[in-house]
Amino acid sequence: MATLRAIQRRIKSVRNISQVTRAMEMVAASKMRRAQLATLASRAYAEKAWEVLRYVAAQPGRNKLLHPLLEERAEIQHVVLVLMTSDRGLCGAYNINILRTAIDFMQRQKNPVKLVTIGRRGRDLAVRYGKEIIAEFTGLSEKPTLRDIGPIAKIAIEEFTTGRADQIHIAYTDFVNVIVQKPQVRQLLPLHPPQEKGEGVGAVYLYEPDPETILASVLPRFTELQIYQALLEAVASEHSARMVAMRNATDNARELIGDLTLVMNKARQASITKEMLDIAGGAEALRQTLAAK
Repeated sequence: MATLRAIQRRIKSVRNISQVTRAMEMVAASKMRRAQLATLASRAYAEKAWEVLRYVAAQPGRNKLLHPLLEERAEIQHVVLVLMTSDRGLCGAYNINILRTAIDFMQRQKNPVKLVTIGRRGRDLAVRYGKEIIAEFTGLSEKPTLRDIGPIAKIAIEEFTTGRADQIHIAYTDFVNVIVQKPQVRQLLPLHPPQEKGEGVGAVYLYEPDPETILASVLPRFTELQIYQALLEAVASEHSARMVAMRNATDNARELIGDLTLVMNKARQASITKEMLDIAGGAEALRQTLAAK
């Protein structure tokens, strides 16, 4: 059994760690609330914009290509994946889950996948496995803006329009609630018109001028919007995962302190009992010595 002093030092160390994890939990909770509000505020707009543009892009009776970002390539040889991870750890399985999803996606492709990484964890994985990185972005603001997204969207659009990529996909973690975050890979380019009857055509939209003019003006901005919304979802998911991870760490630390306190009390009781036995033994030896005289 460890000494009483060693147990006390360990309890103090665990208590200090619990204070740090508790503070990190509170910080993550504050950031999560802000990120959640930003995500939910823009989600409805992003979904409606997606619906409207799919409607405009799928007008019946049109055989010509309305916009280069809608071009479906006959053979998919080059794929680019925009991978969104965090710069820091201590967020539970957040990075592991999205990286596992991205790896599974890349393994299903017939040809090597090129990466645009957002976050150090994704970049480190790509370097470790020798993946080709087109561009990397780290240290983005925890309150991302469309200005932050501009360079990412520009690279994605240029890779597709120049033919260096036949498809652009985006891997991010979708924010469901504080407890549930779902990693997923979604196709960003080309934009898919509705495939099934009734899909995306629940409403009829009146617009002017013609679809070509609308798409030429709006579609690049819409691509930025989709990346922006995915990044908001990822940031909210990261802070939620970190808050839950730090809460679990704090609870585990408190439980460990309770277990160590019990061990310390047992060690203290054993020490007291041993001292009492020593005293009793010494007194008995003294009594026998006096009696012998």
